[in-house]
Amino acid sequence: MLNNRRSRQETQKSPVQRFLFVLGIVFFLMYLVLGLIIIFWKALPFNLTHNGRLAFGGLLIVYAFIRFIRLLQKGR
Repeated sequence: MLNNRRSRQETQKSPVQRFLFVLGIVFFLMYLVLGLIIIFWKALPFNLTHNGRLAFGGLLIVYAFIRFIRLLQKGR
């Protein structure tokens, strides 16, 4: 019973850690959605070619997943 209590205390996150985890997920979703918007929104108010939109949107999506992977690794 003492071992169970200790392991639960070690795995619980502080409110600051929880807030930063949620904030990291929010930014992951923002970068992901922004990348998808840049790729699929035809009336984008930026003067980008189709290939430029694909490259920039793809770069944002890759960056979002890198942030997500780092967030999961840091959470362990």
